[in-house]
Amino acid sequence: MISLNWIKDYVNIDDVDPQVLADKITKAGINVEHVINQKIDNLVVGEITKCTPHPDSDHLHICEVNIGSETIQIICGASNVREGLKVITALPGAILPGNFTIKASKIRGVESNGMLCALFELGLEEKNEETYNKGITELPADAIVGSDPLEYLGLDDTLYELDLNPNRFDCNNHLSFAYEIGAILDRPVTMPNTKTHPIDEKNDVTIDIATENCYMYNAKVVKNITIKESPNFIKQRLLNAGMRPINNVVDISNYVMLEYGQPLHFFDKSKLGSHIKVRMANDNEEIITLDNQKRILNKEDIVITDGNKPVCIAGVMGGLNTEVDENTKEIVIESAIFNPYNVRYTSLNLNLRSEASLRYEKGLNYEYCHLAIERACHLLEKYAGGQVLSGTTTYDNMDKKEKNITVTKKQINALLGMHLTNEEIEEQLRKLNFPYQKEKDTYHVSVPPRRLDIGNYPADIIEEIGRLYGYDTIKAELPVLPTKKGTYAPKTKFRKDISKHMRNLGLNEVRTYTLISEEENKEFNNNPDNSIHLLRPLIKERSVIRTTIIPSLLKSINYNISRKNTDIMLYEIANVYDKDYYEETKLAFAIHGDYIHSTWQNQNKEIDYYLTKGLIENLLDYLGLNNRYTFRLSDNLPKEVHPRVNSEIIIDNEVVGYIGKVHPIVSKYNIYVGELSLDKLYAKKVRPIKFKELNKYPVIGKDLAFIVDNKVTSDEIIKVIKKSGGKLLTNIQVFDVYHGEKLKDNEKSIAFHLTFEDNSKTLTDEEINILFNKIINDVTTKCHAVLRDN
Repeated sequence: MISLNWIKDYVNIDDVDPQVLADKITKAGINVEHVINQKIDNLVVGEITKCTPHPDSDHLHICEVNIGSETIQIICGASNVREGLKVITALPGAILPGNFTIKASKIRGVESNGMLCALFELGLEEKNEETYNKGITELPADAIVGSDPLEYLGLDDTLYELDLNPNRFDCNNHLSFAYEIGAILDRPVTMPNTKTHPIDEKNDVTIDIATENCYMYNAKVVKNITIKESPNFIKQRLLNAGMRPINNVVDISNYVMLEYGQPLHFFDKSKLGSHIKVRMANDNEEIITLDNQKRILNKEDIVITDGNKPVCIAGVMGGLNTEVDENTKEIVIESAIFNPYNVRYTSLNLNLRSEASLRYEKGLNYEYCHLAIERACHLLEKYAGGQVLSGTTTYDNMDKKEKNITVTKKQINALLGMHLTNEEIEEQLRKLNFPYQKEKDTYHVSVPPRRLDIGNYPADIIEEIGRLYGYDTIKAELPVLPTKKGTYAPKTKFRKDISKHMRNLGLNEVRTYTLISEEENKEFNNNPDNSIHLLRPLIKERSVIRTTIIPSLLKSINYNISRKNTDIMLYEIANVYDKDYYEETKLAFAIHGDYIHSTWQNQNKEIDYYLTKGLIENLLDYLGLNNRYTFRLSDNLPKEVHPRVNSEIIIDNEVVGYIGKVHPIVSKYNIYVGELSLDKLYAKKVRPIKFKELNKYPVIGKDLAFIVDNKVTSDEIIKVIKKSGGKLLTNIQVFDVYHGEKLKDNEKSIAFHLTFEDNSKTLTDEEINILFNKIINDVTTKCHAVLRDN
């Protein structure tokens, strides 16, 4: 919340309508969500001239109230109402927050012509037990009867409620926002007064920084302070910002934070001593914070200590053991910058978010870190009677490397689509108060430390110039660009082609959650510890980033089966991640039921291992990888995969995935799953597809079957057949696998259909028989096979 009365301390806006200014600010990129005008009509300062009990109530009073022009009667039930009190009086017609309109009425038979108000009833103070028990607001004796009470209190303010983009968090303080207004209106910004009058006594505080997570630490000492109520303007500005005034010392700390965006912390020096050590907390180290709660710390938390015990959780909250109280006379002021990540995690772990921690988390400006502590000393000197000791104890390990960005006029106009002249560019840089050096059409711009949102990128400077010049001034023009055929990036096209082909094979694409539960993470995963576990998941079911897609697909399969949908073929293409943040794109599928189901023709084809394998072979052939892949039974697959009904998929001697049946102990249904690495498939180089003319010469087919040991796979036999058959053997197909009578328990029969052809001539029986016999001889010898029906 930004107070325009406060902004007027730094930049002149008296002649600007607040709503018009809000529109200009929003157009320049800082979104003013609401303009809140605190002025309320029909409010006057009243003086109670007579106060008598209500005849029909034990807590109401009949008050005669002088409002300047007349004396009116008002019924009031506040505990502190009394004769001679000057109060805020709402007359009939006044509209209070909540669209509550004051009207003349009778209360228990007695006429009442208004309402005596507390600040919380006007929306100017938080309503809580303390403010409610205080009753109506008591105005000082010098308040003029009949005048505007909000104007007298300085509460007739206009507030801007901002909806800040994450990169413009620098505007969460009044000074930075004043710079924004100054740039928009092209007006100078006056910095706050930080002048002090140090006494001839040196600051004796020493600092020991024992952690690299403290970048800067400043400490000053102020003695002989008087704890009392804050001046009205400080209290009012804090109230407008949603903060409750406490006393002048605490209020000054909050005031400077809202002014500069730099949180401060005040220690009672008599409790702290003269030595400060900043270090990382020990695991299970304890501290009682200012809210009187015991906090258990860990080694990721930064703490301020007196050399031994913690006295403050850095960037989050101070400790009760060094609290500034009504007896405090000497304070140590801390203005520091800590690692924002540590502050954020500490505040989250302790569930202790504060205005200070929010600012630390976003990063702080080292210049304001110095200025804020001087500003606090100035205010303590002025409003708390403090004496500032000379010297500032400072630790400084900040990276102060200047952000110098080079940008050209051509770059600016090309990116903005404008035709800005050099004069117009220079005008915007001047308004922004960005120093620059010019060489023809090139600008070397220095970015002030207060603009933490700007990186070392020309686009950031161009954006500043464009938003200040006004995006609404851009003229609509058709772009003049070279035309080119639109197409997907190669990897995107590869992924989409695979997705389309899977749909052509009859599978349905699904999208499931990347986040899964701890239990799901252990399924189909040989190394669940390789997964990324969220530090603060919203729910247990979404606590781990998955490394495999299959558990998610099985949930979808089971969901469908439970709803009587039994023929299910699902696939998903998604990225998975491991704990080293390695990202991999995978294709996974899960299928169950009938692949072909025709009630009318009574033709059903139930999904089995061979159909699953055929689907993958079809995909790999489509990708141009035919004759480069093999399937091999594996013992290294997840335990949820059937140990005897599975295959690793190997391409060019590299495992790219696997297929298999879900183990019966996992599911009672016949579900087949598979997962392939699309990154590995994409890396495989394939030759462009070439047209091949159909052979005009006859093709010869031969069948043969071998009896082999159960351990021998068809792939092993096919490799031998391929090598023996040479170029004339163009196709090998398994058409039967037999177990049963006439075979031993450890034997099986595998039948193959072989295709021979030659594009240059008609093959003779003699040529085929020579090859055929060579194949039989090699298979029987190398695979210990017996030719069946020989």
